[in-house]
Amino acid sequence: MNKVGMISLGCPKNQVDAEMMLSRLLGDGFEIVGEAEKADIVIVNTCGFIESAKKEAIETILEVAQLKKEGMIKAVVVTGCLAQRYSQQVADEFPEVDGVVGIGANGEIADICRKVMADKKVCAFPSKMCLPLEGGRILTTPSHYAYLKIAEGCSNCCSYCAIPQIRGKFRSREMQSIIEEARELASQGVKEIIVVAQDTTKYGLDLYGKLRLPELLRALCQIDGIEWIRLLYCYPESITDKLIETMAAESKICHYIDIPMQHCQSAILEKMNRKGSRQELTQLINKLRNRIPDIIIRTTFIVGFPGETEEDFSALCDFTQEMCFERYGCFAYSPEEGTPAAKMPDQIDEDIKQERARILNAQQDGIFEWQAQELKGKILTVIVDGYDEDEMLYLGRSYMDAPDIDTAVIISTEEELNAGERVRVKIIGALDCDLVGELVTES
Repeated sequence: MNKVGMISLGCPKNQVDAEMMLSRLLGDGFEIVGEAEKADIVIVNTCGFIESAKKEAIETILEVAQLKKEGMIKAVVVTGCLAQRYSQQVADEFPEVDGVVGIGANGEIADICRKVMADKKVCAFPSKMCLPLEGGRILTTPSHYAYLKIAEGCSNCCSYCAIPQIRGKFRSREMQSIIEEARELASQGVKEIIVVAQDTTKYGLDLYGKLRLPELLRALCQIDGIEWIRLLYCYPESITDKLIETMAAESKICHYIDIPMQHCQSAILEKMNRKGSRQELTQLINKLRNRIPDIIIRTTFIVGFPGETEEDFSALCDFTQEMCFERYGCFAYSPEEGTPAAKMPDQIDEDIKQERARILNAQQDGIFEWQAQELKGKILTVIVDGYDEDEMLYLGRSYMDAPDIDTAVIISTEEELNAGERVRVKIIGALDCDLVGELVTES
């Protein structure tokens, strides 16, 4: 029996693709192993979204290719966004790679692995629309939480983004299929569902002619075993009053929302081919906080976009200071070949972009520190993610934090806790951006 190892890079949506490929491989007689060195075939499921992601993908391919040179593994297959976007380059520049396949070939991954094990080179790039949207999965997350991908692709065509080229147009999954998958996840012990798509709030528009995320969420809330439902990647222009009311009314939906805003200046947003303005964003944030007072808003911004003036950047700093976002990410603009923004005039010097990112991140760090102090003495419900054996401390998250991208709650206790268990924790301080708390023993 051939052994397969999977290294999946990039976003949770790509991780779901990897989990579906693993399920197909297992069902086709392959053995799945957790360490690349113990595999016969290693699949590198790549990200190719921005320059840093491409660099990570290339470094990973080279590391796995070295294992093959040393005779530790027999074959290497490269899949995912980098392979889709740079198919010929990957095939030409990495002769050690045995298979380079696009996302449309994910459903044929077992056949591809059999071919490379028979010493056949494989380059396969079916239509992006052939990417399977549903099917079995082998979870690579801890057993108590899972990502639930409700749509594929994107039709927004932001001027800086290559996702529509790589992944194709936005296409929603059938609602019943999503609900059935969530039920299956719950039966496996999953307690937290993290809803993802490239633009989660557009769910249903292409398939049903209207936005149906609120309806989907209400159905997911009816599933026994699911305790938390979390929303990522919600574009601001599609956050409707109906969605806000659903979040406020349904107790299983975490009062947490990820809204990629990217900028606040209308001129920059227009160049980005994004909707909205500072006034509209402010109105949305205020509406969310008024209706759901304990809501946690995560956002991301791009600095150094072509044509961004010092005045534009200063306005963005003022906006983020005024809004006091609870969770936040800032990225220096990365010109991606094949995108309209890469050809725009007034490109910003790299040193200026990095300095602007540093300034904005430093400002936000101060906001985080203040917010952490405000939580001191409060009792939070925390889901246990695992145990740090080196520090002999448990790590968990409150409703305020998504896994991997946000902060953690460090739990001090001599009691034995289980992953997925929900406990009460009194916050006693902060360590960097993480909260530190003591387990509250119920009397």
